This record gives sequence, C-alpha cells and structure tokens, in this order.
Amino acid sequence: MTTQPWPDTLPARQVRIARPTDRLDEVIDFYAGGLGLPELFRFDDHAGYRGVMLGLPGADYHLEFTQHEDGSPGTAPTMDNLLVFYFDGAEQVDRIVRRLAERGRHPVPPENPYWTEHGAVTCEDPDGWRVVLMPKPDFAG
Repeated sequence: MTTQPWPDTLPARQVRIARPTDRLDEVIDFYAGGLGLPELFRFDDHAGYRGVMLGLPGADYHLEFTQHEDGSPGTAPTMDNLLVFYFDGAEQVDRIVRRLAERGRHPVPPENPYWTEHGAVTCEDPDGWRVVLMPKPDFAG
C-alpha cells in the first residue's frame, strides 16, 4: 500500500497575500522598482479601490496592494512581521540593497538577530512592513 506523505494538504492552486496601504504609488515603487517584482495586474477603480498585483515570473503566488479612496486604516503590526526573499548569493542581495538605497530606503536592524547572523539585510517598505533579503536559500536555519 502506498501512502501519500501529505494526505490532507490544501488543494489551493494559487496564493495571494493582500494588504491595504495609503501609499500605493510609493509601495509600488518599493516592490516593483526597488525589489524588482514584476507588475502582473493593476486596477484603478473597483468600488473605490485601486490596486496592483506583483509577483515572481511563472509563480502561482503574488502580492496585492490596495488603496481605498477613503483611506486604508492600519500600520505594520510589529518589527518581526516579515516578508522574506531568499537569493542565491550576497551579490544579488547587494544589487537590490543599492536599488532600494537609490529610492531612499536603507537597511534597518532586524528585531531577530538570526537574520543579521546569517547575512540577511532587512528593509522597511513605505508603510513600515519589514522585508528581509536573505543571501542563501536556507530555511532550516
């Protein structure tokens, strides 16, 4: 008898992480211009919302940022709520850090020292959400 290693896995085919912002244009510049995520889709008026979806080429997951004409309440919850990108080396991270610096976004100390100890760089987007640029694909620590 053959057993499946994950018999109850979620059968989802796509993942979208969405959040509101009051700084949509700045957020687009950070994630698309600074990090280099391609723009997948943009909408300008859907029940008072405008937004953008950004993602990695060919991936079935992406980020969505929306802004409502009446404002979008909320701020980043903590300094340890992170979006982590893993790279194949420090050179790739350095290139992204330089692009972000050109946009006035500079590294900030992480809440958790693990990231610095492993060579990662942490930056904040225009809303204060933290993004970690990890120079090696190692999630086991």
